[in-house]
Amino acid sequence: MNPASELILDPHTTAGVLAAKLWIRRGSACDPHQQRGAHQLLGSLLSRGCGPYGPMELADLVEGSGAGLRCDTNEDGLLISLKCRDNDAERLLPVIGWMVHQPHLLPDQVELEKELSLQALVRQKEDPFHLAYDGWRTLAYGSGGYGHDPLGVTGDLDKLERDQLVALAKQLDGASSVLAMSGTIPKALLNLLNDHEAFQSQAASSATDNGIQDQATVSSEDRPQSLCLRVQNTEQVVMMLGQPSLPHGHADDPALRLLQTHLGQGMSSLLFRRLREEHGVAYDVGVHYPARAEASPFVFHAATSVDKASLSLSLLHESWNELCSTPLSEADLQLARVKVRGQLAHGSQTTGQRAERRAQLRGLGLPDDYDQRSLAVMDALDANAVQDAAQRHLGHPLLSLCGPETSLRALGDQWEQKQERQRPIPHQQD
Repeated sequence: MNPASELILDPHTTAGVLAAKLWIRRGSACDPHQQRGAHQLLGSLLSRGCGPYGPMELADLVEGSGAGLRCDTNEDGLLISLKCRDNDAERLLPVIGWMVHQPHLLPDQVELEKELSLQALVRQKEDPFHLAYDGWRTLAYGSGGYGHDPLGVTGDLDKLERDQLVALAKQLDGASSVLAMSGTIPKALLNLLNDHEAFQSQAASSATDNGIQDQATVSSEDRPQSLCLRVQNTEQVVMMLGQPSLPHGHADDPALRLLQTHLGQGMSSLLFRRLREEHGVAYDVGVHYPARAEASPFVFHAATSVDKASLSLSLLHESWNELCSTPLSEADLQLARVKVRGQLAHGSQTTGQRAERRAQLRGLGLPDDYDQRSLAVMDALDANAVQDAAQRHLGHPLLSLCGPETSLRALGDQWEQKQERQRPIPHQQD
């Protein structure tokens, strides 16, 4: 294997099923200047021919074995996923190596995948949730690596050429990566990983790029504005309220995980009860707080009708302010702990889930038992400690709205008035 790669084995009793996940620390945050969408396009091409297999031969090999193979791109990395029977693993696992070390990137396949990506971008523009989140992301991260959707930007994607993708593919070959396997693991696979030509890197051994760029998060002092309006002629308004917060693994991350769960997990969550049960103003509500290598979004999202948008915004803003001003009750804190434990249990039921989480943790530089350590930290946190974490990291929310123009104007004025009332009064000297 590539000297920069790590191997994780998670033997697990299954009915002869193996899941393999290769995490490569080069995601859309590493898209070069004016090439936004390059890593996602590259990832989609890796399974369209590699090593000794053309596109159809590769499809026949995988599908003929009843297996699954795909590559997904997010902000922090590319994730190649293989799920197969254990007695097919020796034939199929080398495909993962070929995808990284010898992708074909055939011109006709490049054009096909580019066209599919451009069509997906067009569909995104019809989705009010995507428009609202895209506006929030631009406010929060500007031109940083997290400032665009992994799928890319139409103008950049349309101009991408095969030669640019070939250059990125060479960087994948030497990038740090983690291969995690879970399930029934044949003993012969270890020798295969060490000896098979598919796993021999073609990159120089000195390549040590960790695949993470500075995110250029817009600081509260330099932020030119805290509001983004995206007009769409519908009868609904979608709201995104939040700010960049913490990388996964930060000491205060467990506290924010508890807040996310308290606010947005299930029908007992605060936002669901407040906006849906008590006031009936939102038909969709939740909290987005993904695991990221750098400052992760911590975002409330809600969708409401035009006539209830003003009250919805007030309730969201009130709920946000409570994070810093009001400690959770012991009952709410304990319920959040129980929910987090349930989420972790549900997220490790299958071999694919287990392998992916192990690969993600190592890819982010975290220990294999990070989740267990986090649970222990959560058990020790009291309400004041959770509130202190909110005060440190959730003090400057940004708002993005998508909906009809007239409604957005009124909501924008409402937001600016709230912000003006909360600004500290400058000290005047005698």
